[in-house]
Amino acid sequence: MITNNFASRHNGVQNEAEMQKMLDIIGVKSLDELIDKTIPEKIRFKDSLRLPKGMNEYEYLTHLKAVAAKNKTYKSYIGQGYYGTILPAVLQRNILENPGWYTSYTPYQAEISQGRLEALFTFQTMISSMTALPIANCSLLDEATAAAECMLMFYASRSRQQQKDNVSKFFVEENCYSQTIAVLKTRALPRNIKIVIGKADMSLDNTYFGALLQYPDKSGEVCDYTKFVSDAKGKGIFVAVATDLMSLALLTPPGEWGADAVCGSAQRFGTPMGFGGPSAGFMSCKEDFKRNIPGRIIGLTIDAQGNQAYRLALQTREQHIKREKATSNICTAQALVAILAGQYAAWHGQSGIKAIAEDIRCLAGLLAKEAKNYGYTQLNGIFFDTVRFSTPIAASKVCEYAVKNEMNFNLIDDNTISISLDETTSLDDVNAILNVLAMACSKQHSIKAECNGCCVDALPNNIARKTPFLHHEIFNKYHSETDMMRYLKKLEVKDLSLNRAMIPLGSCTMKLNAAAEMIPFTWAEFANIHPFVPAEQAQGYLDMIEDMNRWLCEITGFYKISFQPNSGAAGEYAGLTTIRNYQAARGQGHRNLCLIPASAHGTNPASAAMAGMDIIVVKSTEEGEVDIEDLKAKAIENKDRLSCLMITYPSTHGVFEEGIIDIIKIIHDNGGLVYMDGANMNAQIGLTSPGYMGADVCHLNLHKSFAMPHGGGGPGVGPIGVSEKLADYLPSHPVIDLETKGNAVASSPYGSAQLLVITYGYLLMMGGEGLTAATRYAILNANYMRARLENHYNILYKGKQGMCAHEFILDCNQFSLSSGIQCIDIAKRLMDYGFHAPTVAFPVHGTLMVEPTESEPLSEMDRLCDALIQIRQDVCDIEEGRADKINNVIKNAPHTMQVVCSDTWDKPYTREKAAFALPHDDKYWAACGRVDDAYGDRNLVCTCQ
Repeated sequence: MITNNFASRHNGVQNEAEMQKMLDIIGVKSLDELIDKTIPEKIRFKDSLRLPKGMNEYEYLTHLKAVAAKNKTYKSYIGQGYYGTILPAVLQRNILENPGWYTSYTPYQAEISQGRLEALFTFQTMISSMTALPIANCSLLDEATAAAECMLMFYASRSRQQQKDNVSKFFVEENCYSQTIAVLKTRALPRNIKIVIGKADMSLDNTYFGALLQYPDKSGEVCDYTKFVSDAKGKGIFVAVATDLMSLALLTPPGEWGADAVCGSAQRFGTPMGFGGPSAGFMSCKEDFKRNIPGRIIGLTIDAQGNQAYRLALQTREQHIKREKATSNICTAQALVAILAGQYAAWHGQSGIKAIAEDIRCLAGLLAKEAKNYGYTQLNGIFFDTVRFSTPIAASKVCEYAVKNEMNFNLIDDNTISISLDETTSLDDVNAILNVLAMACSKQHSIKAECNGCCVDALPNNIARKTPFLHHEIFNKYHSETDMMRYLKKLEVKDLSLNRAMIPLGSCTMKLNAAAEMIPFTWAEFANIHPFVPAEQAQGYLDMIEDMNRWLCEITGFYKISFQPNSGAAGEYAGLTTIRNYQAARGQGHRNLCLIPASAHGTNPASAAMAGMDIIVVKSTEEGEVDIEDLKAKAIENKDRLSCLMITYPSTHGVFEEGIIDIIKIIHDNGGLVYMDGANMNAQIGLTSPGYMGADVCHLNLHKSFAMPHGGGGPGVGPIGVSEKLADYLPSHPVIDLETKGNAVASSPYGSAQLLVITYGYLLMMGGEGLTAATRYAILNANYMRARLENHYNILYKGKQGMCAHEFILDCNQFSLSSGIQCIDIAKRLMDYGFHAPTVAFPVHGTLMVEPTESEPLSEMDRLCDALIQIRQDVCDIEEGRADKINNVIKNAPHTMQVVCSDTWDKPYTREKAAFALPHDDKYWAACGRVDDAYGDRNLVCTCQ
């Protein structure tokens, strides 16, 4: 068998002739010489990575089947926010397993993102309709973090008088999920918010600014909170409700009884449990919060031709853009699984969702009724899917019997269990449960229970939902598989994903997501595991996580990895919280100052603010590097309260800074720690590492450097690696003991664990040599494109020997003065060539940041270079008066098929120049003309009407 050949398939440059051509253009003799001129010698590894040899795809998939077999897919009745669900095959095949959906990027470029924008708009509409509130965002990370976002949104929205009076108490009903309470405590501490846990029958006073309720609560009880909410509202206290979307098909939605915000998880709308994730957290709210709600909102607008189009609405209210003034640090969310949940609702419609909910409740009622025969007392007065039993014997013994019969119950205390049913539960399953309950009491379940009609009392009038939901056309149109399949294809082809063209986004690392890495993601052995099962039922997952911990420690130079953070920004927050917990344990809780370079991504200062830190910005030099003298002066001046430095390496400017060792030493000498942002890890792997350079903490974007797809804006995973002294302070979890002392940062102990199988495959198939080669090719590709373009564009920053790292910046600022062309105009014109633009206006205003990654073939890199060179010539035509400054091929871009094929053509250039400026055998047409951002913000519409 030919082995270890995966890396050659992953890397785009395929032969020595291509490589030599690229090296000649760059002006170096070998790839080794290029690396020597790019990465400072003093931070370079002396030895190779000590990782296994790479596997081929067949070897890997065979190996993974053995790993998966260690996971035991018992029936889960644990509940607590995670449920079995039936993923419709039409959605599994056409969305979740489709690279047209999972390889796309966050839809900042609206004209080439209309498909997923429409799908996310559907998700928002579904959330708004189910919760009865007018505004919804297009996903958050999970239920616990969504609840925390509600709390922080309320805190930021306090009245002036409340702020003056330092009103800082937040009430949490004691029957909220344990993981939610844990994350709330984590987020509250650095903001000096006091969490008060109690029963909803207590009356709050004016020292509270907000409250959180669970509906239904963690025991399954459905409570009438109307009196509590009315009382709170009368005192100016905001109320959020964490809810179960499926239950709202039958229960009065919180928006109808006064809730200001509703949050939760859309997991049971078609998303597998996946050992904890990913699943789409959600938040809806009243209109009052539309400029404060965290995350992204999709809104309607019009394009240049006056046609309806979708876009990211109110982009300036995205919190991470506000840097240290942010009230949230969220960036990546859960777009792909949010799309899945929205289309699950479209597939079933109101009648289908209601039928599922009624079936679940009916079976729960039958279980409650029949269990009485064996001495079990059902304790919930009103319930949806969860029955809570007082057990006639020790509750732990009942749970043991359940495990022996390949099912899991939720153990509450010595005498109480709960059993949560879901849409996968059948009548046979209920009888199997009853058989276990009987056997546990030495009785026999001899007469099969039958569900003749509904086996549960009607919901009380004050609890039952009376208003329709999902009445919009989208939820009533695609109920045959043919219709749904074609609708999803129609959406897919509107978007530009990696299966059509390269996406050269700097700092985003849009590399190949190989099919062999993706195939196991939907295997039942990984998809259908509850995050709170006993360890012996998840041994495959735990072995995989331990292997990844060991390998990523080798790659990063750290001692231990936490996989709990479920995005890069969440990793930043988790890393900073780990630092603060370590320092507090050493009696240095007063250290609350974070130094951040001016070039940092907005999530850095936003995360530091979330962690309760004061922020001082460090200047950049004219060469784009950290001003070491400024850093040193600020570190010395603030040494008594210096907590840490956050720094990206290579820098956000795409350069390996020569002074990184000195920078780290300055921080350590002044009592601080170094947090290295791992956004650019794709230029380090196998050649250097954060730990090798002396950093203390680093987060990794598995959805960048380690081959997870971006999913159109998530899901992602942002694990953090730490040095040995910090290991005890990594995130913990209230349900699963992780043997750490830190704070929970996500709902599940291992975050979005189901995604880890993708990176596991990447690591195993690439092997140590393959991973190192990928880094070398990433640097080669970037420098080749830099060299091809530097005679046409000003390359803003380079290293000491004229090289860039894995990305580089094209300065377009001069075009604004000479021709009126902005970098955003170039971005739109690239759509006519079939490209997604490089990163626009970050990290420097008026620039484009290009990152080709190692996966792109030479032909595609040349195609992009040719397009950019042609666009530069078009700018020259404007500069020299051959083209009009306003009515030109760049300002009018993108050119849609409708415009180009219209009977009338009034442009001062040809249709061919508009649409076919360079030959290409796979013409991509933007789905709409340039969107009108201002119109969309003036006329905010974020749900179907």
